[in-house]
Amino acid sequence: MPETLTLLRDLVAIDSVNPSLVPGGAGEGEAAAYLEAYFRRHAIDVELHEVAPGRPNIIATVQGRTEGPTLLLCGHLDTVGVEGMDAPFTPVEQEGKLYGRGAQDMKAGVAACAAALVALATDGLERGRVIFAGVIDEEHASLGAEALVRDVTADAAIVAEPTDLQVAVAHKGFAWLEVEVRGKAAHGSRPDEGRDAILRMGRLLGVLERFDSELRARPTHPLLGSGSLHASHIEGGHEMSSYPALCRLRFERRTVPGEDGGRALAEVEQMIAVLREADRHFDANARVVMERPPYVVDERSEIVQAVTAACADAGLPAAAPAGMTYWTDAALLAAAGIPSVVIGPRGAGLHGTVEYVDLESTTACRQVLVAAARRLLAGTPPGSNA
Repeated sequence: MPETLTLLRDLVAIDSVNPSLVPGGAGEGEAAAYLEAYFRRHAIDVELHEVAPGRPNIIATVQGRTEGPTLLLCGHLDTVGVEGMDAPFTPVEQEGKLYGRGAQDMKAGVAACAAALVALATDGLERGRVIFAGVIDEEHASLGAEALVRDVTADAAIVAEPTDLQVAVAHKGFAWLEVEVRGKAAHGSRPDEGRDAILRMGRLLGVLERFDSELRARPTHPLLGSGSLHASHIEGGHEMSSYPALCRLRFERRTVPGEDGGRALAEVEQMIAVLREADRHFDANARVVMERPPYVVDERSEIVQAVTAACADAGLPAAAPAGMTYWTDAALLAAAGIPSVVIGPRGAGLHGTVEYVDLESTTACRQVLVAAARRLLAGTPPGSNA
C-alpha cells in the first residue's frame, strides 16, 4: 500500500474526537505523537507545541539548500463525535474508498500533507522551506490555527480540507449567536400571572425561518452564493406545571464576504424590535458568541496559480476556481498575512454517520501538493513544465 494510504489508515484508527465538542473526547495527542514518530523516522525536524492540556499542534519543517519562500501545508487533527457510528475507528476499505471517522474530514488531507513533506525531503529542496502543521480544534474554536500563526510565518499555504480536488479560493464564514427570551414564572393554572418564554421564542423562530428563506433567495457572491442560518440548540423551562421564565436559543449564521457577526447581530436585534412593537412584554436580548470570517484569495495570486498548474501536472482535469460552503483555518492564516488555497480529496459523509474518502484522490492530492511546492519554491511559471 502506498505510504500516503498507510498514513491515512493509521490516522483513522486513532481516536482524536475534539473534547471541546464531546466531553471526554480523546483529543489530538495520540495523532500528533504518531505523526511525530513518522517524521523522526524520516529525519525531519519536528516539534510539538502544546496549545491546550494534552492537545498539541505538530510542526515539521524541511529546509532547502538556499533561502527562498516558505510554503505551509496545513490540516487539522481533530474530528467531530461518533454517535450513531458502528466501529468509527476501524478503517474499512471497500471499492476504492476508506470508511471511518475523520477519513474525509480531514485525515486524508493530513496524510497527503505529511507524505508530501517526506517526498520533498527525500528528493531534496533546492530553495525555500516547506512546513507541515497538524493543528488542533478546527472543529470547534480553531485554537490550533490561532496558536500556529503566532509560532509560524509563511509566504503561502495550502489547507488540505476536502474539496473533491477542486482548487478552492473562497469559503463561507460563520457567526454563532445566542438569544435569551425572558417570560414570567407562574403556576400553570394562572395564565394571567405568567408569561411563557418558550412560546415567545417560537415567534422569533418563525421570523428567523422566514429570514433564512429570504437570504437564500438572493445570492450575493459568485462562488459562495448566499448566507443562511439554522437553529442549533434551544432550552427553557424546568417543570410541567410552571410557566417558563427563560428560553435560550443558539443559532448559526453562515456568512459570505461583506457579512460578519456584527451584521448578524443587527439582523436579529431588528427582529426582536419588531416583535417588541407587537407585544410590549416581549423581552429578549441577543449576543454574538463566536464568529469566523469568510475567506477569498485573489485568483491571480502566486499560490493559486501554482496549485492550479500542479493539478495539471498531476493529470487532473482543468477546472475553474471554486468556493466551499464550509469554513476552514485558511481564513485565520489569511488574517495573519498568509494567502491560502484549499484543496483536498474526494469523499462524502462530513460529520455524518457514514464517512469515507476516495483513496485514488488521496494519492492524487499528495501529488498536487508536491508539484505545487516545487513550482512555488522554484518560481516555475504556471505555463511551463515542472
